[in-house]
Amino acid sequence: MKDTVRGFRQQWSRVQSTASALSAGAAAWMSTAAYAQVNDLPGGPAVNQLNFHPPVTRIAEEQHWLHWFMLAICGAIFVVVFGIMFYSIFKHRKSVGHKAQTLSEPLWVELGWTIVPLLIVIGMALPATKVLVAQKDTTNSDLTVKVTGMQWKWGYDYINGEGQGISFLSTLDPAHRLMSDSGRPEAVDNYLLKVDNPMVVPVGKKVRVITTANDVIHAWMVPAFGVKQDAIPGFVRDTWFRADQTGDFYGQCAELCGKEHAYMPIHVKVVTQEEYAAWVKEQMEIMAAKADDPTKVWTLGDLVARGESVYAANCIACHQANGKGGGPIKALDGSAIVTAADTSQYLSIMLNGAGNGAMPAWKQLSDTELAAVMTYAKNSWSNNTERLVQPADVTAAR
Repeated sequence: MKDTVRGFRQQWSRVQSTASALSAGAAAWMSTAAYAQVNDLPGGPAVNQLNFHPPVTRIAEEQHWLHWFMLAICGAIFVVVFGIMFYSIFKHRKSVGHKAQTLSEPLWVELGWTIVPLLIVIGMALPATKVLVAQKDTTNSDLTVKVTGMQWKWGYDYINGEGQGISFLSTLDPAHRLMSDSGRPEAVDNYLLKVDNPMVVPVGKKVRVITTANDVIHAWMVPAFGVKQDAIPGFVRDTWFRADQTGDFYGQCAELCGKEHAYMPIHVKVVTQEEYAAWVKEQMEIMAAKADDPTKVWTLGDLVARGESVYAANCIACHQANGKGGGPIKALDGSAIVTAADTSQYLSIMLNGAGNGAMPAWKQLSDTELAAVMTYAKNSWSNNTERLVQPADVTAAR
Protein backbone atom coordinates (compact mmCIF):
# COMPACT_ATOMS: atom_id res chain seq x y z
CA MET A 1 0.00 0.00 0.00
CA LYS A 2 2.85 2.37 0.91
CA ASP A 3 4.58 1.62 -2.41
CA THR A 4 1.35 2.44 -4.27
CA VAL A 5 0.97 5.77 -2.46
CA ARG A 6 4.65 6.61 -3.06
CA GLY A 7 4.30 5.82 -6.77
CA PHE A 8 1.19 7.96 -7.03
CA ARG A 9 2.97 10.89 -5.37
CA GLN A 10 5.92 10.54 -7.77
CA GLN A 11 3.58 10.54 -10.77
CA TRP A 12 1.71 13.56 -9.41
CA SER A 13 5.01 15.40 -8.91
CA ARG A 14 5.96 14.72 -12.54
CA VAL A 15 2.58 16.02 -13.71
CA GLN A 16 3.03 19.20 -11.68
CA SER A 17 6.54 19.74 -13.10
CA THR A 18 5.30 19.24 -16.65
CA ALA A 19 2.39 21.60 -16.10
CA SER A 20 4.74 24.26 -14.69
CA ALA A 21 7.05 23.93 -17.68
CA LEU A 22 4.14 24.20 -20.11
CA SER A 23 2.78 27.22 -18.28
CA ALA A 24 6.16 28.94 -18.38
CA GLY A 25 6.54 28.14 -22.08
CA ALA A 26 3.05 29.43 -22.83
CA ALA A 27 3.73 32.61 -20.89
CA ALA A 28 6.98 33.16 -22.76
CA TRP A 29 5.28 32.53 -26.10
CA MET A 30 2.44 34.90 -25.24
CA SER A 31 4.84 37.61 -24.13
CA THR A 32 6.84 37.19 -27.35
CA ALA A 33 3.65 37.22 -29.43
CA ALA A 34 2.44 40.31 -27.62
CA TYR A 35 5.77 42.03 -28.28
CA ALA A 36 6.09 41.00 -31.93
CA GLN A 37 3.02 42.77 -33.23
CA VAL A 38 2.90 43.26 -36.97
CA ASN A 39 0.24 44.72 -39.20
CA ASP A 40 -1.21 43.85 -42.58
CA LEU A 41 1.14 44.80 -45.42
CA PRO A 42 -0.82 46.57 -48.20
CA GLY A 43 -0.05 44.74 -51.43
CA GLY A 44 1.51 41.89 -49.46
CA PRO A 45 0.63 39.32 -46.79
CA ALA A 46 -1.89 40.06 -44.05
CA VAL A 47 -1.99 38.87 -40.45
CA ASN A 48 -4.00 35.64 -40.13
CA GLN A 49 -4.77 35.90 -43.83
CA LEU A 50 -7.44 33.73 -45.41
CA ASN A 51 -8.25 33.56 -49.11
CA PHE A 52 -6.22 35.25 -51.86
CA HIS A 53 -4.59 38.66 -51.92
CA PRO A 54 -6.99 41.48 -52.90
CA PRO A 55 -6.77 41.67 -56.71
CA VAL A 56 -5.48 44.77 -58.48
CA THR A 57 -5.66 43.42 -62.05
CA ARG A 58 -8.54 42.14 -64.14
CA ILE A 59 -6.84 38.75 -64.51
CA ALA A 60 -6.56 38.39 -60.73
CA GLU A 61 -10.26 39.25 -60.37
CA GLU A 62 -11.14 36.58 -62.95
CA GLN A 63 -8.99 34.06 -61.10
CA HIS A 64 -10.76 34.82 -57.84
CA TRP A 65 -14.19 34.42 -59.48
CA LEU A 66 -13.06 31.18 -61.11
CA HIS A 67 -11.81 29.87 -57.78
CA TRP A 68 -15.16 30.43 -56.04
CA PHE A 69 -17.10 29.15 -59.05
CA MET A 70 -15.15 25.87 -59.05
CA LEU A 71 -15.40 25.59 -55.27
CA ALA A 72 -19.18 26.06 -55.40
CA ILE A 73 -19.57 23.34 -58.06
CA CYS A 74 -17.31 20.92 -56.18
CA GLY A 75 -19.11 21.70 -52.92
CA ALA A 76 -22.52 21.08 -54.51
CA ILE A 77 -21.34 17.76 -55.98
CA PHE A 78 -19.93 16.75 -52.61
CA VAL A 79 -23.17 17.54 -50.78
CA VAL A 80 -25.41 15.79 -53.34
CA VAL A 81 -23.28 12.65 -53.74
CA PHE A 82 -22.51 12.12 -50.08
CA GLY A 83 -26.04 13.17 -49.07
CA ILE A 84 -27.55 10.47 -51.28
CA MET A 85 -24.97 7.95 -50.15
CA PHE A 86 -25.47 8.52 -46.42
CA TYR A 87 -29.24 8.72 -46.82
CA SER A 88 -29.25 5.39 -48.65
CA ILE A 89 -27.00 3.78 -46.05
CA PHE A 90 -29.19 4.98 -43.20
CA LYS A 91 -32.61 4.44 -44.82
CA HIS A 92 -31.91 0.99 -46.23
CA ARG A 93 -29.75 -0.47 -43.51
CA LYS A 94 -30.02 -4.15 -42.65
CA SER A 95 -31.04 -3.49 -39.03
CA VAL A 96 -34.47 -2.21 -40.11
CA GLY A 97 -35.19 -5.22 -42.28
CA HIS A 98 -33.89 -4.21 -45.71
CA LYS A 99 -32.29 -6.91 -47.83
CA ALA A 100 -29.79 -6.49 -50.63
CA GLN A 101 -31.29 -6.61 -54.11
CA THR A 102 -29.84 -7.26 -57.51
CA LEU A 103 -30.93 -4.46 -59.83
CA SER A 104 -30.64 -4.30 -63.57
CA GLU A 105 -28.93 -1.24 -65.00
CA PRO A 106 -31.33 0.55 -67.32
CA LEU A 107 -30.03 2.59 -70.22
CA TRP A 108 -31.10 5.91 -68.69
CA VAL A 109 -28.85 5.28 -65.68
CA GLU A 110 -25.84 4.60 -67.90
CA LEU A 111 -26.55 7.70 -69.97
CA GLY A 112 -27.22 9.80 -66.87
CA TRP A 113 -23.96 9.15 -65.06
CA THR A 114 -22.05 9.70 -68.31
CA ILE A 115 -23.80 12.79 -69.70
CA VAL A 116 -24.25 14.73 -66.44
CA PRO A 117 -20.53 14.62 -65.44
CA LEU A 118 -19.62 15.50 -69.03
CA LEU A 119 -21.84 18.59 -68.90
CA ILE A 120 -20.35 19.57 -65.52
CA VAL A 121 -16.80 19.26 -66.89
CA ILE A 122 -17.69 21.35 -69.94
CA GLY A 123 -19.32 23.97 -67.71
CA MET A 124 -16.12 24.18 -65.68
CA ALA A 125 -13.74 24.06 -68.65
CA LEU A 126 -15.26 26.92 -70.64
CA PRO A 127 -14.67 29.77 -68.14
CA ALA A 128 -11.32 28.26 -67.10
CA THR A 129 -10.13 28.19 -70.71
CA LYS A 130 -11.22 31.79 -71.22
CA VAL A 131 -9.13 32.96 -68.25
CA LEU A 132 -6.15 30.80 -69.25
CA VAL A 133 -6.12 32.16 -72.80
CA ALA A 134 -6.34 35.73 -71.47
CA GLN A 135 -3.34 35.08 -69.19
CA LYS A 136 -1.23 34.11 -72.19
CA ASP A 137 -2.21 37.03 -74.43
CA THR A 138 0.91 39.20 -74.21
CA THR A 139 0.24 41.09 -77.44
CA ASN A 140 -0.03 44.89 -77.66
CA SER A 141 1.96 45.50 -74.49
CA ASP A 142 2.97 49.05 -73.55
CA LEU A 143 6.09 47.97 -71.71
CA THR A 144 8.28 44.84 -71.85
CA VAL A 145 10.51 43.89 -68.93
CA LYS A 146 12.88 40.93 -68.92
CA VAL A 147 13.06 39.37 -65.47
CA THR A 148 16.06 37.13 -64.80
CA GLY A 149 16.17 34.89 -61.74
CA MET A 150 19.57 34.26 -60.21
CA GLN A 151 20.80 32.93 -56.91
CA TRP A 152 19.45 34.82 -55.04
CA LYS A 153 18.16 38.02 -56.56
CA TRP A 154 16.23 39.31 -59.56
CA GLY A 155 17.56 41.16 -62.57
CA TYR A 156 15.28 43.59 -64.41
CA ASP A 157 15.94 44.78 -67.97
CA TYR A 158 13.47 47.17 -69.61
CA ILE A 159 13.73 46.10 -73.24
CA ASN A 160 10.78 47.85 -74.87
CA GLY A 161 8.61 50.89 -74.25
CA GLU A 162 9.29 53.92 -72.07
CA GLY A 163 12.38 53.24 -70.02
CA GLN A 164 14.02 51.03 -72.64
CA GLY A 165 17.63 50.39 -71.67
CA ILE A 166 17.14 50.57 -67.89
CA SER A 167 18.76 47.62 -66.15
CA PHE A 168 19.31 46.85 -62.46
CA LEU A 169 19.47 44.10 -59.85
CA SER A 170 16.94 43.77 -57.03
CA THR A 171 18.27 42.27 -53.80
CA LEU A 172 16.90 41.71 -50.30
CA ASP A 173 17.72 44.58 -47.96
CA PRO A 174 20.81 43.45 -45.95
CA ALA A 175 19.21 44.65 -42.70
CA HIS A 176 16.43 42.08 -43.11
CA ARG A 177 18.94 39.29 -43.70
CA LEU A 178 20.77 40.29 -40.52
CA MET A 179 17.46 40.25 -38.63
CA SER A 180 16.80 36.74 -39.91
CA ASP A 181 20.29 35.53 -38.97
CA SER A 182 19.86 36.90 -35.46
CA GLY A 183 16.96 34.56 -34.73
CA ARG A 184 15.00 37.43 -33.16
CA PRO A 185 13.75 39.59 -36.04
CA GLU A 186 12.12 42.91 -35.36
CA ALA A 187 8.34 43.22 -35.77
CA VAL A 188 8.30 44.87 -39.20
CA ASP A 189 5.39 44.54 -41.59
CA ASN A 190 7.56 43.89 -44.67
CA TYR A 191 9.88 41.34 -43.06
CA LEU A 192 12.05 39.66 -45.75
CA LEU A 193 10.17 41.59 -48.46
CA LYS A 194 12.15 44.84 -48.57
CA VAL A 195 14.49 45.20 -51.55
CA ASP A 196 17.02 47.80 -52.59
CA ASN A 197 15.64 48.35 -56.11
CA PRO A 198 11.94 47.62 -56.73
CA MET A 199 10.54 47.11 -60.21
CA VAL A 200 8.64 50.27 -61.19
CA VAL A 201 5.77 50.32 -63.71
CA PRO A 202 3.06 52.84 -64.65
CA VAL A 203 -0.55 52.28 -63.62
CA GLY A 204 -3.03 51.24 -66.29
CA LYS A 205 -0.35 50.08 -68.75
CA LYS A 206 -0.02 46.54 -70.08
CA VAL A 207 3.33 45.20 -68.90
CA ARG A 208 4.75 42.12 -70.60
CA VAL A 209 7.12 40.17 -68.36
CA ILE A 210 9.67 37.87 -70.01
CA THR A 211 11.20 35.41 -67.56
CA THR A 212 14.40 33.39 -67.69
CA ALA A 213 17.14 32.36 -65.25
CA ASN A 214 20.92 32.22 -65.02
CA ASP A 215 21.37 29.14 -62.86
CA VAL A 216 18.42 27.11 -61.54
CA ILE A 217 14.64 27.27 -61.92
CA HIS A 218 13.00 30.25 -60.24
CA ALA A 219 9.41 31.53 -60.40
CA TRP A 220 8.31 35.17 -60.51
CA MET A 221 5.07 35.49 -58.54
CA VAL A 222 3.05 38.53 -57.45
CA PRO A 223 -0.28 37.30 -56.01
CA ALA A 224 -2.07 40.66 -56.23
CA PHE A 225 -1.45 40.64 -60.01
CA GLY A 226 -2.51 37.01 -60.46
CA VAL A 227 0.91 36.31 -61.98
CA LYS A 228 3.15 33.29 -61.45
CA GLN A 229 5.61 32.39 -64.20
CA ASP A 230 8.54 29.99 -64.02
CA ALA A 231 11.99 31.34 -64.91
CA ILE A 232 13.95 28.46 -66.45
CA PRO A 233 17.63 28.52 -67.53
CA GLY A 234 17.93 28.35 -71.30
CA PHE A 235 14.22 29.06 -71.85
CA VAL A 236 12.18 32.23 -72.28
CA ARG A 237 8.63 32.38 -70.90
CA ASP A 238 6.29 35.33 -70.76
CA THR A 239 3.23 36.63 -68.96
CA TRP A 240 1.64 40.04 -68.40
CA PHE A 241 -0.30 42.25 -66.03
CA ARG A 242 -2.04 45.62 -66.02
CA ALA A 243 -2.33 47.14 -62.54
CA ASP A 244 -5.49 49.17 -62.02
CA GLN A 245 -4.27 51.06 -58.96
CA THR A 246 -1.05 52.54 -57.66
CA GLY A 247 0.81 51.16 -54.67
CA ASP A 248 3.46 48.68 -53.57
CA PHE A 249 2.87 45.01 -54.31
CA TYR A 250 4.95 42.11 -53.08
CA GLY A 251 5.74 38.55 -54.00
CA GLN A 252 8.46 35.95 -53.66
CA CYS A 253 10.24 33.35 -55.71
CA ALA A 254 7.75 30.48 -55.86
CA GLU A 255 10.25 27.76 -56.77
CA LEU A 256 12.59 26.02 -54.34
CA CYS A 257 15.79 27.46 -55.82
CA GLY A 258 18.42 26.75 -53.16
CA LYS A 259 19.40 27.49 -49.58
CA GLU A 260 18.72 31.24 -49.91
CA HIS A 261 15.25 30.65 -51.36
CA ALA A 262 13.57 32.49 -48.50
CA TYR A 263 15.61 35.63 -49.23
CA MET A 264 14.47 36.29 -52.82
CA PRO A 265 11.56 38.74 -52.57
CA ILE A 266 9.78 40.67 -55.32
CA HIS A 267 8.65 44.26 -54.95
CA VAL A 268 6.70 46.00 -57.73
CA LYS A 269 5.93 49.69 -57.33
CA VAL A 270 2.98 50.90 -59.44
CA VAL A 271 3.06 54.66 -59.91
CA THR A 272 1.30 57.32 -61.96
CA GLN A 273 2.49 58.09 -65.48
CA GLU A 274 4.07 61.35 -64.31
CA GLU A 275 5.95 59.59 -61.49
CA TYR A 276 7.05 56.86 -63.87
CA ALA A 277 8.44 59.38 -66.36
CA ALA A 278 10.40 61.04 -63.52
CA TRP A 279 11.72 57.64 -62.38
CA VAL A 280 12.85 56.79 -65.92
CA LYS A 281 14.72 60.08 -66.17
CA GLU A 282 16.40 59.49 -62.82
CA GLN A 283 17.43 55.93 -63.75
CA MET A 284 18.88 57.08 -67.06
CA GLU A 285 21.00 59.67 -65.24
CA ILE A 286 22.19 57.05 -62.74
CA MET A 287 23.10 54.62 -65.52
CA ALA A 288 24.96 57.32 -67.41
CA ALA A 289 26.97 58.11 -64.28
CA LYS A 290 27.81 54.42 -63.81
CA ALA A 291 28.80 53.88 -67.45
CA ASP A 292 32.47 53.49 -66.58
CA ASP A 293 35.17 53.29 -69.21
CA PRO A 294 36.55 49.72 -68.92
CA THR A 295 39.95 50.98 -70.09
CA LYS A 296 40.24 53.46 -67.24
CA VAL A 297 43.11 52.78 -64.82
CA TRP A 298 41.89 53.08 -61.24
CA THR A 299 43.79 53.73 -58.02
CA LEU A 300 43.70 51.23 -55.19
CA GLY A 301 41.73 53.52 -52.87
CA ASP A 302 39.06 54.32 -55.45
CA LEU A 303 38.56 50.66 -56.35
CA VAL A 304 38.27 49.62 -52.70
CA ALA A 305 35.71 52.35 -52.03
CA ARG A 306 33.67 51.33 -55.09
CA GLY A 307 34.02 47.65 -54.25
CA GLU A 308 32.67 48.11 -50.73
CA SER A 309 29.28 49.21 -52.10
CA VAL A 310 29.24 46.37 -54.67
CA TYR A 311 30.07 43.86 -51.92
CA ALA A 312 27.30 45.20 -49.66
CA ALA A 313 24.73 44.95 -52.45
CA ASN A 314 25.65 41.51 -53.78
CA CYS A 315 28.00 39.45 -51.63
CA ILE A 316 27.26 40.21 -48.00
CA ALA A 317 24.30 37.82 -47.78
CA CYS A 318 26.53 34.75 -48.12
CA HIS A 319 30.05 35.88 -47.20
CA GLN A 320 28.96 38.18 -44.34
CA ALA A 321 30.29 41.66 -43.62
CA ASN A 322 33.42 40.21 -42.01
CA GLY A 323 34.24 37.96 -44.99
CA LYS A 324 34.09 34.78 -42.91
CA GLY A 325 31.42 32.87 -44.83
CA GLY A 326 29.78 29.96 -43.04
CA GLY A 327 28.91 26.31 -43.69
CA PRO A 328 29.57 25.54 -47.37
CA ILE A 329 30.26 29.23 -48.09
CA LYS A 330 34.01 29.74 -48.33
CA ALA A 331 35.61 32.52 -46.32
CA LEU A 332 37.11 35.40 -48.28
CA ASP A 333 39.18 36.57 -45.33
CA GLY A 334 42.49 34.72 -45.61
CA SER A 335 41.51 32.88 -48.79
CA ALA A 336 44.52 31.83 -50.88
CA ILE A 337 42.52 32.32 -54.08
CA VAL A 338 41.53 35.87 -53.13
CA THR A 339 44.96 36.98 -51.97
CA ALA A 340 46.99 35.31 -54.75
CA ALA A 341 49.04 37.50 -57.06
CA ASP A 342 47.69 35.53 -60.03
CA THR A 343 44.04 36.55 -60.39
CA SER A 344 43.09 34.09 -63.15
CA GLN A 345 41.41 31.54 -60.86
CA TYR A 346 39.63 34.27 -58.90
CA LEU A 347 38.38 35.84 -62.13
CA SER A 348 37.18 32.49 -63.44
CA ILE A 349 35.13 31.88 -60.29
CA MET A 350 33.61 35.36 -60.39
CA LEU A 351 32.62 35.04 -64.04
CA ASN A 352 31.57 31.38 -64.16
CA GLY A 353 30.67 30.43 -60.60
CA ALA A 354 31.86 27.41 -58.65
CA GLY A 355 30.71 24.57 -56.44
CA ASN A 356 27.82 23.52 -58.70
CA GLY A 357 26.03 26.80 -58.11
CA ALA A 358 27.01 27.33 -54.47
CA MET A 359 28.97 30.30 -55.78
CA PRO A 360 26.86 31.86 -58.56
CA ALA A 361 28.31 33.48 -61.67
CA TRP A 362 28.49 37.27 -61.60
CA LYS A 363 28.71 38.07 -65.32
CA GLN A 364 25.80 40.47 -64.92
CA LEU A 365 28.06 42.93 -63.09
CA SER A 366 30.09 45.36 -65.15
CA ASP A 367 33.84 44.97 -65.60
CA THR A 368 34.43 47.90 -63.26
CA GLU A 369 32.12 46.49 -60.59
CA LEU A 370 33.80 43.08 -60.73
CA ALA A 371 37.27 44.63 -60.58
CA ALA A 372 36.21 46.81 -57.67
CA VAL A 373 34.68 44.04 -55.56
CA MET A 374 37.67 41.75 -56.17
CA THR A 375 40.05 44.54 -55.18
CA TYR A 376 37.94 45.20 -52.09
CA ALA A 377 38.19 41.54 -51.05
CA LYS A 378 41.95 41.54 -51.64
CA ASN A 379 42.41 44.52 -49.33
CA SER A 380 39.83 44.09 -46.57
CA TRP A 381 39.73 42.32 -43.20
CA SER A 382 43.14 40.62 -42.82
CA ASN A 383 43.77 40.60 -46.59
CA ASN A 384 46.15 43.56 -46.77
CA THR A 385 47.69 42.57 -50.09
CA GLU A 386 47.79 46.06 -51.65
CA ARG A 387 47.06 44.31 -54.94
CA LEU A 388 44.31 45.40 -57.29
CA VAL A 389 42.37 44.19 -60.31
CA GLN A 390 41.76 46.63 -63.15
CA PRO A 391 38.56 46.58 -65.27
CA ALA A 392 40.70 45.75 -68.31
CA ASP A 393 41.73 42.49 -66.59
CA VAL A 394 38.07 41.50 -66.28
CA THR A 395 37.40 42.48 -69.90
CA ALA A 396 40.22 40.22 -71.06
CA ALA A 397 38.97 37.29 -68.97
CA ARG A 398 35.34 37.37 -70.22
